[in-house]
Amino acid sequence: MAGHLPAKLINGGIAGIVGVTCVFPIDLAKTRLQNQRQGQQVYKSMVDCLIKTVRSEGYFGMYRGAAVNLTLVTPEKAIKLAANDFFRCHLSKDGRGLTVFREMLAGCAAGMCQVIITTPMEMLKIQLQDAGRLAAQQRKPGIIPPNRLVTTNAVLSRSYNVVPNTSPRAVSATQIARELLHSQGIQGLYKGLGATLLRDVPFSIIYFPLFANLNKLGKPSPDAAAPFYWSFISGCVAGSTAAVAVNPCDVVKTRLQSLSKGANEETYSGIIDCFSKVMKREGPSAFLKGAGCRALVIAPLFGIVQVMYFIGVGEFIMSQSSLKLISD
Repeated sequence: MAGHLPAKLINGGIAGIVGVTCVFPIDLAKTRLQNQRQGQQVYKSMVDCLIKTVRSEGYFGMYRGAAVNLTLVTPEKAIKLAANDFFRCHLSKDGRGLTVFREMLAGCAAGMCQVIITTPMEMLKIQLQDAGRLAAQQRKPGIIPPNRLVTTNAVLSRSYNVVPNTSPRAVSATQIARELLHSQGIQGLYKGLGATLLRDVPFSIIYFPLFANLNKLGKPSPDAAAPFYWSFISGCVAGSTAAVAVNPCDVVKTRLQSLSKGANEETYSGIIDCFSKVMKREGPSAFLKGAGCRALVIAPLFGIVQVMYFIGVGEFIMSQSSLKLISD
């Protein structure tokens, strides 16, 4: 396993970059829909959100926060997939197949490893993705009283100008990270860590065993590999199933990590406080906000990830590097 680790890290990294590039606009719509409160809806659906985003922010507005995601998704996906392989290898007995429980255990461990990268990545991405929603909320007539147009967050008060008829000033992930580190230290970047664990650990517990068993159905023989299209379909089905299952945790995580609030938008002291306030004020349906978007993001993302992973681009790169070193 140790010898294959660099190749698996390369596979995970390339797969993450390709997947994120393909589905990022849908992920942006998911964040904005999840952050909407009752009575303050700017977007009616995913399509409406994307149309309004293009109209007000241009085509590249759909890729707000993509830079930080593309930068950090390489180590994030690499850690997730390589860690799962590592734990599956160590949990297998005498090379025989894993039980479902051991597959879930490996997925759980992989999910716990990835949050080291996932939490700050999501934290920064959400601030950038949600800026357009806040600006659109201010522009929408009759939705917010003028005297309530104030920001509730001191950290980003210099980054987002929450005043009437003013578009938010462009802000970078580096700037947000610097302000958070200066005001709150390293824990500022890890706000929402508990909620991220609550989302990513169950996701991995569901996803990896489900994918492994679905992929096994496409194998012509026990020792043969499943065809790439079957790996893609298995990744899509397992990913979308796990994504919808953990969507309530994703809503809580998004709300907790949104530092800049619109007018009349409540703040939360933690996971339980957030859950109870959302349930009380918006009802159980609020926990399904963005579920369709999230399924549409995760399905192709993990389908692409598994295809890239099983094609073995990393193995090819490593073999070429080895040949070059030998020839030198």
